[in-house]
Amino acid sequence: MTAGHDLTETTLDGPRPRRWVVEASECAEMSTHRIARLGMDEALPPYRRVRMAPAGSFVLACVSGAGEILLDGRWQRVKPGMVCLAPPRVLNAFYATGRERWSFAWIRYDEPSFVTPVVGAASPVMPTDQAEGILRLITGFRSEWQGEREPRMLHHWLELLHGTVRRMAHPWRSQEPRVARLWGDVEQDLKRDWTLAELAHRSHCSPEHLRRLCMKELGRSPMQHLTCLRMERARQLLEASHDKLEVVAESVGYANAAIFSRVFKRWVGVAPGEYRGRGA
Repeated sequence: MTAGHDLTETTLDGPRPRRWVVEASECAEMSTHRIARLGMDEALPPYRRVRMAPAGSFVLACVSGAGEILLDGRWQRVKPGMVCLAPPRVLNAFYATGRERWSFAWIRYDEPSFVTPVVGAASPVMPTDQAEGILRLITGFRSEWQGEREPRMLHHWLELLHGTVRRMAHPWRSQEPRVARLWGDVEQDLKRDWTLAELAHRSHCSPEHLRRLCMKELGRSPMQHLTCLRMERARQLLEASHDKLEVVAESVGYANAAIFSRVFKRWVGVAPGEYRGRGA
C-alpha cells in the first residue's frame, strides 16, 4: 500500500495551484450538514494531500486530468467523471499525476465518532459518471457565494449538494434491495465465516452475478466488501470499548489477532493499538 508514497501528514502544493475554498467558519449554513469546508482545486505534481485521521467523510469529484487516491487500502486512479468517497478517521491520501492539470471539486465533513457519517462501510468506493452533478452544485453555490450571498439561496444549494452526496453514498436501498438485505444480514453476524458461495446463495444469485453487482454498485468484490464491513465495525469497537485486541478481532470474524492487525493496518492506515491510542 505504501510503496513509493510518503504516508505522513502532508499538505504539498504543486506549481501555480489554483484553489477556491469556503470554510464553515465563513458560512454558517454549512454547519447544518456538518460540512467543514468545500472547494475546487486545479493542481499539478507534486501536489499531495495526506490526512492520517480526517475528522469527517471526504468526497472528491474529478472534472478533468487525473490523480490517484488511497481507498480501501489500495491506490486507485481517479479519472474524469469519477466521484471518490472516503470515510472518516481512516487514512486519506491523494495526489496529482501527469502533465495535465488535475481539476476536481471536493467536500470535507466534520463528523465526531458519535455521529453517523455520510460515507460508511456500505458506501461505494468510486461511483462513475456522477462527478458532473457534484460539480454543478458546488459551482452554483460558488456563484451565490461570490455574488449576493443570500442565506436562503446558500442553504438551498447546500441542501441539494448534501442530498446528492447521501444518495451516492447509499445506493443499495432502491437499486438492489435483495443485495441490500444480504449485506444487512452480514452486518448483524460479522463473526460468521462467510464464503462467496454462501453470500451468493443468500442473495439468490450466482457467485459471478453477485460479484458483478457488487463491482458495479460498490467498486468492490463481495469478499472485499465483507472486509470493509468488518473493518468499519472494528473501528467502532476500538473507539467505543476497551476490549482486548483478541476480543475485537473475534467479534469481526478473525480468530487470529495478528492477521486482523495486518488487515486493519492495510485498510485504515495504522495498527489497531495506534488507532485506539490516538483517541479517534
